[in-house]
Amino acid sequence: MTPRFYLSALLLASPATAPAADAFHFENDILPVLGRHGCNSSGCHGKAEGQGGFKLSVFGSDPDADHAVLTKEGRGRRVFPAAPDESLLLRKASGRAAHGGGTKLPYGSDDYRTVRAWVAAGTPLGAPDAPRVIALRVEPVERVMGLHADVPLKVFAKYSDGVEKDVTKHARFQSNNDAVAVVAADGRVTTLDVPGEAAVMAAYLGEVGLFRAIVPRPGPAATTSPLPRFNFIDALVDAKLAKLNVGASPVCDDAEFLRRAHLDLTGTVPTAAAARAFLADGAKDKRAKLVEALLKSPEFADLWAMRWADLLRVDRQPLGHERAYGYYKWIRDSVAANKPFDQFARDLVTAEGPLAEGGPANFYKVVTKPGDMAGAVSQVFLGVRIGCAECHHHPFDRWRQTDYYGMVGFFAPVAARGPRDHEAVAAAGDPATKHPRTGKPVFAHALGTTMPDADPKGDRRDVLAAWMTRPDNPYFARNLANRVWAYLLGVGLVEPVDDVRGTNPPSNPELLAALAAFTTENGYDVRKLITAVTASRVYQSASRPTATNEKDERNFSRALLKRPDAEILLDVVCQATGVPEKFPGSPGVTRAVQLWDSKARSDFLKLFGRPVRATACECERTKEPSVAQVLNLLNSPAVQEKLSHEAGTVARLVRDAKDDAALVEELYLTFFARFPTAAEKTVALDHLKARAATRRQATEDLAWALLNSTEFLFNH
Repeated sequence: MTPRFYLSALLLASPATAPAADAFHFENDILPVLGRHGCNSSGCHGKAEGQGGFKLSVFGSDPDADHAVLTKEGRGRRVFPAAPDESLLLRKASGRAAHGGGTKLPYGSDDYRTVRAWVAAGTPLGAPDAPRVIALRVEPVERVMGLHADVPLKVFAKYSDGVEKDVTKHARFQSNNDAVAVVAADGRVTTLDVPGEAAVMAAYLGEVGLFRAIVPRPGPAATTSPLPRFNFIDALVDAKLAKLNVGASPVCDDAEFLRRAHLDLTGTVPTAAAARAFLADGAKDKRAKLVEALLKSPEFADLWAMRWADLLRVDRQPLGHERAYGYYKWIRDSVAANKPFDQFARDLVTAEGPLAEGGPANFYKVVTKPGDMAGAVSQVFLGVRIGCAECHHHPFDRWRQTDYYGMVGFFAPVAARGPRDHEAVAAAGDPATKHPRTGKPVFAHALGTTMPDADPKGDRRDVLAAWMTRPDNPYFARNLANRVWAYLLGVGLVEPVDDVRGTNPPSNPELLAALAAFTTENGYDVRKLITAVTASRVYQSASRPTATNEKDERNFSRALLKRPDAEILLDVVCQATGVPEKFPGSPGVTRAVQLWDSKARSDFLKLFGRPVRATACECERTKEPSVAQVLNLLNSPAVQEKLSHEAGTVARLVRDAKDDAALVEELYLTFFARFPTAAEKTVALDHLKARAATRRQATEDLAWALLNSTEFLFNH
C-alpha cells in the first residue's frame, strides 16, 4: 500500500477529534477551520469578488451561503463525498493541487481530518437548533510581564447550552500595540523592549475576548521628585505610571506652556509682545487666565469649528457655496456660543427644513444614504465604527448586521426632497428595514439595546438623539472627552479616537471614565472640559523626556511633540513672517483655519495633509512626514517671499531694531515665544556681525533657520 493510500485509510478509520458523522455542524465545526487559516478573510476568498472564482462570506458571516458555495456551486465540484481526499477543496488546501494561497491544511493534519470527515459524512449543514457560541473567555485575562517575556493564551467559547470548549487553535489573534507586545497565530504573546500596555484580541465565530499585557519598565522604582497634582487628572495618570514604573516629566516652563496653549486652543502663536508680557507676569494664576482668554477669542471658534467641519463634512461640491457656508457658519456659531455638545448633537441628528437656510440639515445633503448617515453619526458622536457590520459581523467587535441595520432604521425615512432651489430635509413615510441575509424586518434600535417590536412613531431620529445624549449613554460623553483629550495631548485615551470597541480599550480606563463623568456633570460644556484638561499637571508637563519615560508614547508621562494641522502650520508660518496668505475664491479669509471650503486650492495644505472631507474619519487628516514637506519649507519660493517681504517681520525688525541683541531677542520671541539662551544669542550675534554689510539678508537667513527648526514646526 502506498504511503498516500495508507494515510487515507488511517484518516477514514480515525478522524481525529472530528464529531461523529451525524453530529457535524457546518458553522460550529467547519467555519472555524476556514477562519483560522484565513480562507474567508478579506485578503483571500472573503474579499468582494472572491478569489479564483471561489467566494466566501467575510469571516463566515453567512454560513448558509458558504455551505451552498462549497457543496452546490459549480455542480458540487468542490467536494466529493465518495472519495473525500479527491475533493478539490482538500486537494488545493493541502497543496496537492495548485493553490495561490499555498498549503493551508497539510495532508493528515487535524484540521485536514476534520474537513475530510465532514465531506465523507455528506457535507451536512447541521441541526438548525444546535448550540451557538455566545461568548468568549481568554485565559489569562491580564498579566504583568517583563520585557522579552511570553505567555500562551487559552481561548474558551461558551455555547448557548452552557458548555465551554477550548477553541484556542481556531481563534484569531491581534494586538492593539505591536510596539509593546506581539501575538503569534497560536496565541502566544511576546513582549518587546518597550514598557507599556497592550490589549490582545481573540476572535472566534463572531465573538471576541481580550487579554491585557502590562509591561512595567524594568529596574529600580522610578525616582523622581514629588510632582504637584493640580486636579483629578494628575492622580489618575500618576497611578497608571506607578503601575508601569515610569516617572513623569516636571512641569514645563512658562514659554513652553504659552506656545502650547496658543497652538492647541487657537491655532496661533503668541506675538512677541504677548510673549514678553506673559513671561514677565508674576501672577500665580496667569496660566489659567491665559486659557480663559484664549477660549473666548474668535480664533478659538475658528479652529474648533474647522475640526467639527472636517468630521461633519462641510463640502462645497454637493452643497454649493452658499449652503456649504451656511452649514459651516452654523457650526462656528455653535462653537462661539459654547453651545452644550449634547444640544449640538441633537440639533444635527434631528435636523430638518430648507437647505437654503443653512444649518445642520445640510448634513443630510452631503451624507445621503441611510447607511452612511448611521455610520457617520455613530463615528462622530459615539466614536464607534459600524460600517463593517453592513455586510458581515464586525471582525473585531460585537456588532452584527442586525445592530447595523437597527441604526440604519432611524435614518431610513430621511432625505432631502424638492427642486434644487427649494430642497428641504424631512423624515417622511414609514419605510421598513430588512436584514439583507434573512429578509426579516429590523426595527430601529440603538447600539447595544434590545430591538423593539416595531419602529418608533414620528421622526425616529428623536428617539436616537434622546438615547445618545442621556447621561448614562456608554459612548457619547466618553467620545467627546476622548476627542478633546486627543486634540490637546496628541494621542487619545482610545486610539484611534473613532474606533471605540471592547477589543481596543482605553490606555487609562479610569481616567476616561472620570473625564466622561466630568463632561456629563458639567452639562457637556466643551470649554469647561478643555479648562480642566489644560489645568492639569499632565497637560503642563515638559516635553523633554527623562530616563524613565523616553519610550512612553501612550501614558502621558510627558508632553508629546505634535505636528500641527496643515492649516495651523500655514497660519503660523504666515504669522511669524508677518505676511498673510491669499486664498483664491475665498475673499475675507485671512487664516487657513477659517477656510470653510475644503476644496479651496492650496498646494501647501494639500501637501501637509488637509482632509478632503469624503468621510467622517479622523484618519483623513494625515500628519505623516515626507521629503516633499521638508523640501517645501527649505526651498519654497513662497516661504522665501514671506521672509523677504518688504512688509514682513524681518524687514520691520531690521528697520526698528538698530541693536543686534534686541533684533535677536525679537526674532526668538516671534518664532519660539521665548528669549534665546546665552549660547543661541552668541551664535546669532556672531552671524549678524560677520555679515553686517548685508544685515537684512543675514537676518532673513537667521529667520529661515528658526522657521525650519523642530521647535517651530512642532507643538511641544
